[in-house]
Amino acid sequence: MGLIEFSKLPVNTLVGADWKTFKKITQGQHVAKGKKTKYRLTKCICRILSTMSGLQNRKYRKQLADKPLMHDPVFILGHWRSGTTFVHNIFAQDPRFGFTTTYQTVFPHYIMAMQWLFKPIMGWIMPSHRPTDNMELAPDLPQEEEFALHNTCPSTYYNFWIYPEKMQEYCDRFLTMKSATEEEINDFKEQFMKLVKVSLWNTAKLYRKSKKPEEQKLKYEDLHYLSKNPPHTGKVKTLVEMFPNAKFIYLMRNPYTVFESSRSFFTNTIAPLELHSIPLEQMEQNILRNYAELYDAYEEQKKYIPKGNLIEVKFEDIEKDAYGVTERIYKELNIPGWNVAEPAVLAYLEKKKGYKKNKYEYKPRTIQLVNEYCMRVLKDWDYEVLG
Repeated sequence: MGLIEFSKLPVNTLVGADWKTFKKITQGQHVAKGKKTKYRLTKCICRILSTMSGLQNRKYRKQLADKPLMHDPVFILGHWRSGTTFVHNIFAQDPRFGFTTTYQTVFPHYIMAMQWLFKPIMGWIMPSHRPTDNMELAPDLPQEEEFALHNTCPSTYYNFWIYPEKMQEYCDRFLTMKSATEEEINDFKEQFMKLVKVSLWNTAKLYRKSKKPEEQKLKYEDLHYLSKNPPHTGKVKTLVEMFPNAKFIYLMRNPYTVFESSRSFFTNTIAPLELHSIPLEQMEQNILRNYAELYDAYEEQKKYIPKGNLIEVKFEDIEKDAYGVTERIYKELNIPGWNVAEPAVLAYLEKKKGYKKNKYEYKPRTIQLVNEYCMRVLKDWDYEVLG
């Protein structure tokens, strides 16, 4: 357990934003009366820290800006609570994958500089497990990159974490990008490419300190970027434009379970970050409406993925045979190096055998809402329709 409980955070994650991004996200926004102290403290810390962001910018321009990616990224897609974290952690056992770390998601501007100072402090303060599902947390563990994008780019869906009243607007602009401007799309592309390069640089740096000789030899040029980011599910076309031969793993999980888990996540875990709040009923409708829109956006855009670069998997199949499904993904997507990754994957899965996941009982309201918004998903994926 860290020094501060997640539910009692005195600030939100915008403390790690650059000042320009902070101002764009917060300008003209409504801050609830009881949240003003959190806003002011977050703003104050962000302003102080952002004076040091230029250190990384200079290093990036000198070392990485013109450096190409040598390998195609692998993207893990799917709605929140669909098992993306578990699959991300499995693939991250392969040392040839580079990834965005938990520390980097909060402090993306302080990786190539100042990490030596801020990371130990974060490790001391942060909780050791994620409150929603008890998954392990640590500064150097893999994490979804949308958290980092939120602190580098105003064009991100996670603005709704801070301002839930605008959740639907952020969905249309930044989750599915159906109403995003060309400037916003280009801003996303620029900031995401920068994030990928810095993530690979950081992974190579971590490997230099590894106790395993085979990892110590790995350099930036050897690494494939491994992405786990539910919001990417709605912008497949944009990702293919950036990385024409990228590989995609799409996860589907029972919508009843996903809704129950998402409601818990969005109403409990995210609550400490909000600067205002909305009623539970509105949050439920937003979750399901955006679930349906994300699903439709993916179904419409997956045609842009070249043949052989996409695999779709039910998470329930992974729960039954994670090793077998992982091996199948490597082979079907033609991802090299399964023989190298296999021992580490097996060791990780062996450690997770005793892990107890949350159990959900579907209440009548859950069944009613999911059937209303997600009937086509239930039928498309052959899930039993309840009620």
